[in-house]
Amino acid sequence: MTKLLRALAISVAVAVFTTVVVFVVSYLAAPVSGVQVIGARMFPESEAEEAVPDHASLLTLNVQALERKIESNPWVEGAVVTKNWDSGIVTVKVEERHAVLDAEIDGRRVILASDGTRLPGLGGADLKRIELDEDQLGEVVEFARVLESNGIRLDSVDAAGPGGIEATVEGRRVVFSRGVSAGQTQALEEIMHDHPDATIFDLRSPRRVVVGGPSDGGANGVGSEG
Repeated sequence: MTKLLRALAISVAVAVFTTVVVFVVSYLAAPVSGVQVIGARMFPESEAEEAVPDHASLLTLNVQALERKIESNPWVEGAVVTKNWDSGIVTVKVEERHAVLDAEIDGRRVILASDGTRLPGLGGADLKRIELDEDQLGEVVEFARVLESNGIRLDSVDAAGPGGIEATVEGRRVVFSRGVSAGQTQALEEIMHDHPDATIFDLRSPRRVVVGGPSDGGANGVGSEG
């Protein structure tokens, strides 16, 4: 029994020693000399620096784990981490989310990004605060997700009223309500391109995009068919 315990102790000691040697050799061979962050406005650069362990090595640094950790910050939509083997610099390129909605819902403030993620602040976005109820918030989130899944940019949500919800999409004025379909959003971009003088695009009719002129209403009125 004593011999078995001694053998186990020796095995554990050898394993620990081997691990230490591997980390030391890795660090000496390819140490991380610094962290560079590109594309960050709201994401704190210090958060990326803290995510890289002290005395880290390029050989053992887990790029995918570091990207996931950085993407856990609500401001970060995507992160790409690269290693420079010549300089030892780890570069973190982040794509940030941008606020598109500043809303008051039952006395609480909700700020959303274009993919429906809740943000801790406006991040410098110049948005008008609007009042919504929970159902309307759900409509906005669904609309944002449908647009994003079809590669269309939601710039801002601007107004809400009995006629629907008004937004700016790809720089153009759009009014919608619940149940906007993927087909409508797929057609929207082409229709906006074909009607450069239209003042509003109405998605409130099922499976249709209605083009409106100067006299048409928005969130507080009903648009006429174009």
